[in-house]
Amino acid sequence: MSTDGATTTGTGSDRAPGSLRRPMMIGKIHRATVTQANLHYVGSITVDCDLLDAADLYPGQQVDVVDVTNGSRLTTYVIPGERGAGQVCINGAAAHHVRPGDTVILIAYGTMSSADARHFLPHVVFVDGDNRIVEVSDEPGQVPDGYDLEPSGLPIHDLQVAVGVE
Repeated sequence: MSTDGATTTGTGSDRAPGSLRRPMMIGKIHRATVTQANLHYVGSITVDCDLLDAADLYPGQQVDVVDVTNGSRLTTYVIPGERGAGQVCINGAAAHHVRPGDTVILIAYGTMSSADARHFLPHVVFVDGDNRIVEVSDEPGQVPDGYDLEPSGLPIHDLQVAVGVE
């Protein structure tokens, strides 16, 4: 019995399929290099428009910034930067935690129904040290050949086939 007196089975099978909203990773820019950190700017992260387009990120959209170099993690929003310039600039108070030259991962999440989540494929953008696009994928745990990282987990496509989602 739950705290409000309702009886629950603990399986989740009694929920209406469309009623659950799941936060899902919808876009990621993987291992970008921070080009600037400006403490006295309006808080946010400025990102090259080419990278935003490839990751399907919108101006003003909330993102988590994970600093691979020092382990810090913060939440901010995106401001579009000059197209083709490779800009990834941390602005405002976050500049205390992320420095130029740091390697970061930008992750955006969106909520969707369980049914949509089963079929959704995110936009995963891999960049080089100059923030040029190396590959765009829909596999969050896989890496391009020659990227010098190990994949993590199974490819989404393999999982979807295994559970009959296709």
